[in-house]
Amino acid sequence: MSPETLALYQNAISGVISLLVVGTLYTLLQPLLGGDKLKKRMASVAATRETLRQAHLSSLQEPQQGLRQETKGFVRNLVDQLSLEKLLAATDLKDKLAQAGLRGERPVYIFYFARLFLPIALGICGVVLFMIMNIKDWQLMQRVAATMGMVTFGYYFPAIWVKNKATKRAAAILPVFPDALDLLLICVESGMSIEMAFNKVAEEMAENSVELAEEMSLTTAELSFMQNRRQAYENLARRNNHPGIRGVATALVQSERYGTPLGSTLRTMANENRQLRVLAAEKKAAALPAKLTVPMILFFLPVLFIVILTPAGMRLGQAL
Repeated sequence: MSPETLALYQNAISGVISLLVVGTLYTLLQPLLGGDKLKKRMASVAATRETLRQAHLSSLQEPQQGLRQETKGFVRNLVDQLSLEKLLAATDLKDKLAQAGLRGERPVYIFYFARLFLPIALGICGVVLFMIMNIKDWQLMQRVAATMGMVTFGYYFPAIWVKNKATKRAAAILPVFPDALDLLLICVESGMSIEMAFNKVAEEMAENSVELAEEMSLTTAELSFMQNRRQAYENLARRNNHPGIRGVATALVQSERYGTPLGSTLRTMANENRQLRVLAAEKKAAALPAKLTVPMILFFLPVLFIVILTPAGMRLGQAL
């Protein structure tokens, strides 16, 4: 390897190490720089509530006016001009973004923009690193494959990020959802309306799960300003793609339609969600031995053999 190629290789390694260091520092300092998470999410819910109220008033004053105002910006103009929604279409994108806590039109346009920009940016990086600099001294087909791999990763990365964010959000909501149903049942049986009950649950559950409090507050806003209350319950199920929450939303819709007692419905659904939580814990416990097999083989057994066999080996060496 020539000195110039070696220098380029060392610079590339230094750049990668620098990026890793920056990423590590950002991960460690992000909780300190994030501020009050509850206040930010409640402010977002308040903004959504105000948007629903303004849309409702506008629809009453001007029936021909749409519910959403046209927003302008570079990203939206680029997506609209290139028709990226059709070219880079993603199935059920709005539902997936809502499950990740990203609502409105802005995340949709940012998603399509990222799906266009990232493959191009990573493709250029791949061409520079593997085609021009050839930092690995690979053959032509290997360099082409590595470049295409970076382009493919850039295309699928936005969807992977959204799915990961939705999974983390669901993991924060589902463990405390049965407790929220119990509290919702107490509020309803005490004589509160369903809107006040959802609002009270949102206030009480904010310390345990900010995400669940956000969902409850958003449902309260939709129940207050939407003409069809059924749509608010269906939106709750759509934003949280889980069998327990979907069952609760379906039960609330049926109670609203047929006039069945809401207290008995909530009590039944709370018991079912509590059973689902127990089954999920049992599933994790059953999978634990299989997950511990590889760490035991790689980390525990070698140390155990060293501790047991080292004294015997030392004595055997002294005897010989």
